[in-house]
Formats: sequence, C-alpha cells, structure tokens
Amino acid sequence: MGYFDGFKVTFRTMFEKRVTVEYPDVKRPKPERFHGRHVLNRYEDGMEKCIGCELCAGVCPARCIYVRGADNPPDAPVSPGERFGFVYEINFLRCIHCDLCVEACPTEAITESKLFEFSFTDRKDAIYTKDELVVGDDGKPQKLPWEDWREGDDIHTSAWVRATAPSGNARYEGRVQWSGELGYGVRPPEPAQAGDAQAVLPPPADGTVE
Repeated sequence: MGYFDGFKVTFRTMFEKRVTVEYPDVKRPKPERFHGRHVLNRYEDGMEKCIGCELCAGVCPARCIYVRGADNPPDAPVSPGERFGFVYEINFLRCIHCDLCVEACPTEAITESKLFEFSFTDRKDAIYTKDELVVGDDGKPQKLPWEDWREGDDIHTSAWVRATAPSGNARYEGRVQWSGELGYGVRPPEPAQAGDAQAVLPPPADGTVE
C-alpha cells in the first residue's frame, strides 16, 4: 500500500463512528447485569440482612469470603433472627465475580454493584471488611478513596440473579421478580416482564403450599 492509499484509508475513517472512548475520562455504559464490587445490604428499618449463615463463603470457588456469625444481642439486635454476620471479609485479589455468593444468600444480603475499577497501594486494602461493605443508612454503597465510582455504578445490583430467582418456574411468568432495595425501591420490569407486581398467582398444580 502506497502513501496515497494510506491517506485514503485515514480520510475515510475520519468520518466513521468511533468505537473507542477517552478512558478513563469517559467510560462505556456497563451492562445491566454486570458484576462488580460487593455490598452488604440493610432492611428498611436499618437492620443488616446478613445472618452470618456462611453459605456465601461455602459456595465461593475462589475461597475469598470469610464470615463468622455471632448471636444477636437481645437488647440491640443487628439483624432479624438469632445471629448476624459478626465478621465479614472479601479478598478482592482472589474474587472472580462469579456471583455464586449472591445466588446462595437466603436473605439477599450480599449483591454486586457495577464498580470494578479500584486499585490499591497496599494489599491489605484489597481485603474489604464488613465496615466497608455494609451500605449506609440510605442504602447506598460506601465510596472508598481508592474506588472510581461513576453515575449508575451503584444501581441494579446483581440484576441477573433476581431475574432468574424462580428457576424458570412457569407460574411466575410475567411477574416482576425484583426485590425492593433500600434507597432504590423496586426497579421497573424488564421488557420481557408484564410489570404486574400485584398479579395473583394460580395455585400450583400439585396442590402444595408455598
């Protein structure tokens, strides 16, 4: 290819739509079901959802989660029920963001945001403690100094899990499957969902009671 042929290619592509962005000043929009940094959620009354059952740590293939439960103090319970997550740590140097912990959690205590851009100057900072993972009183994730949060990184956490939670049960077809999130409410249905959250489900064919 000669000089003029090269100029022709350059001139032709000057008017085409760009496929790159000026990262990190500009970032691409993230998919709604993107897996990022974890958060530990609260109920509307401020109580923590984690009950210290350690199921998340048990299913983690990277063994990056460490949980230790403790009995709730009767006079000032931290979470509903008998126990709460006394110690909760995630090592993000090992986490592969598979979301199995989110799927295993019986109380939807742990979910993943869309934040994945965080860097550390000390390896200890990569091990997030419970104090850093628990959302604030407004339900929003804590934004730590070494994290690059952008608009929208904190919404629609772990959407894919909640969308598929009924495991394909046909009785839930057309139902809004989202759970309410402190600080965000109940998200609108996806295009494939009817959006009737108050729909009355027909009784199961086998007569079982859920």
